[in-house]
Amino acid sequence: MIFKINPEFKSSEDQIRSAFQNFDSTGTCFLKGDRNTIKNFEIGDGIKMNVKSFKIPNLVNRVAYRHFRKSKAKRSFEFAHRLLKKGIDTPTPIAFQENHNPIGLTNSYYASIHQDHDFTFQKVIQKPELTDAENILRQFSRFTYDMHEAGIEFKDHSPGNTLIKKIEKGRYKFFLVDLNRMKFHDDINIQLRMKTLSRLTKNKETLRVITDEYARLANRDPEQLFDILWKCTQKFQNRFDRKQSLKNKLKPVLNRSYT
Repeated sequence: MIFKINPEFKSSEDQIRSAFQNFDSTGTCFLKGDRNTIKNFEIGDGIKMNVKSFKIPNLVNRVAYRHFRKSKAKRSFEFAHRLLKKGIDTPTPIAFQENHNPIGLTNSYYASIHQDHDFTFQKVIQKPELTDAENILRQFSRFTYDMHEAGIEFKDHSPGNTLIKKIEKGRYKFFLVDLNRMKFHDDINIQLRMKTLSRLTKNKETLRVITDEYARLANRDPEQLFDILWKCTQKFQNRFDRKQSLKNKLKPVLNRSYT
């Protein structure tokens, strides 16, 4: 077993370890997905903690995460620290734990502060009529530009992975979540920058607002940036659609019961 804690939360270590150890039987379910589950726990001084339990990986990855690659839990913990040091907001990391057996990694957990927020970027995408939508898109574009300027490539820059909190009239803060797929660079070229935005939406008007603001900050031609982003978006969407089609074709076979 590997356990690492943010020194700021050392006084609550017993409660954090207990949350990891008794994850299945304690805590309040916040989000249950096909692969991962998030639960809320209370720790010292009334702090609300989110604990993410990662799905036990397949056999190959169990070995890989034990000997060759960092686990998703460890990457999430380390990447959160790196983001905060670079001035990019994310829920404060608390701790992570990996459990192993002779084969490799089994259960793994990542704990962070429960971040209060008003909505995710998904809501902005789904409801373009949302009050202040264009302002939010432009501020989101500035947030992404700052992230790129800091050399951060967020590979899961999808709508559900940015939390948004209104801090005053017309001003918002953005927090990245689901952090385990990132790369850090000295510099990021414009092609890769636009590629990281390709998961957001296929709505052209939304993308035009984002690239218009990004171009202003980067001193670039907005039409050129939109063209790059649109090509990246089409490529991503085509790949996504093919993958979903294949899954739907295989689903009856995978769900078939043999007696």
